[in-house]
Amino acid sequence: MQGKKSFHRYDFAAFAVFAAYALCSLSIPLTIVRMGKDLNFPLTDGGMGQGGALHLIRSVAMMVTLLLCGSIAARIGKRFSMGLSMLLMGGGIMLCAFAPSYWMLWPLLLLAGLGEGICEGIGTPFVQDLHPEAPERYVNITHSFWSVGILVCVLISGGLLTMDVSWRIVLGGGGLLALGAALPFLWRETKGHEYPESRGKTDAPAILKKTTAILKTPRFWVYCFGMFTGAGAEFCLTFWSAAFLELNFQASAFTAGLGTGAIAAGMFLGRMIFGHIASRTNLPKILFGASLGTIPVTLCLSLLRPEFFPERWMLLAALFFLLFLAGIGIAPYWPTLQVHGVTSLPELDSTMLYIYFSAMGIPGCGFFTWLIGVLGDRYGLNGAFLLIPASVFVYALVVVLEYRVFPNRRRLEP
Repeated sequence: MQGKKSFHRYDFAAFAVFAAYALCSLSIPLTIVRMGKDLNFPLTDGGMGQGGALHLIRSVAMMVTLLLCGSIAARIGKRFSMGLSMLLMGGGIMLCAFAPSYWMLWPLLLLAGLGEGICEGIGTPFVQDLHPEAPERYVNITHSFWSVGILVCVLISGGLLTMDVSWRIVLGGGGLLALGAALPFLWRETKGHEYPESRGKTDAPAILKKTTAILKTPRFWVYCFGMFTGAGAEFCLTFWSAAFLELNFQASAFTAGLGTGAIAAGMFLGRMIFGHIASRTNLPKILFGASLGTIPVTLCLSLLRPEFFPERWMLLAALFFLLFLAGIGIAPYWPTLQVHGVTSLPELDSTMLYIYFSAMGIPGCGFFTWLIGVLGDRYGLNGAFLLIPASVFVYALVVVLEYRVFPNRRRLEP
């Protein structure tokens, strides 16, 4: 039986980090329509590719620090690494509020991406070290606060934008909140409540040896491909949904934000549910079942048209319902696949696995986000959104491949 869950100082600090991470990640897509008008890349006039490129360049910086964050954490510890990630992320987004042109956004998003890469690589193993007895439960619950951050972001940002508050104020406020999330990690610890830093070998040869062992494992690459395709489905939905509603259905900034909030609510509910029912032996079933349910939902979303409904409220209700269901479906893609990969490869270093899995997921976010923008310029966002169910279908095939090709996995009791 699963025991009662217990949360302490660093659990709550991790909750704040994931919420702030979402706040910083979604602040750009929620403001991108107005930002495009002010900085001369209007989405309605061939600027979707440029908009998607903003996250692509951010992903490059995330990749760099993801590959280095094992060494960073080895030198300064996971606790200080988490604080550093919030300083870089929050500072980069806050400075974006002062960008005078589109091209000035690039170096500032690179700065934010450096912090996001550290957070992405260290955040999950940070939680696992707190709860080594049941990481599959606590990781899903902690990741659910990504959805909390999205909800806060869309409600506040959407409301402010609807009231014609400048997108610069929205970005500046989001950056400041992320900076505040650094404090619990940089503040001195209370005796007897220290974070359980790993005490293993942390020199460069040891890291290289662990990395070599990971890269030589065929099963590792199957999980990496799953991370790449799953990340594309998850982040494309959250990045482009607000613009999708504004441009295709003439929704206000607040209503478009509520659409992203519907995804976040679904993700929060899904991760809470999956975190409660997850055990180390049923993770593939969760992943495959969620994928099968998400394909028809996202397909319907891309085929939806205003003329299908006699009343506008019916259209919006259908959109929000589909986005909510899609949020539930994509909820386990990232955290559950990571935990499944780590528990299925117990002979390999868990922290390094989490880092390298994220290092494959982040390019998926950047590549698919950019690709939807390019396709949107040519075929419209309705046509471009067909990429989402296509990537989910590939993800489901990867889950089946992993289960069928590696049937003799080591069974670990929950």
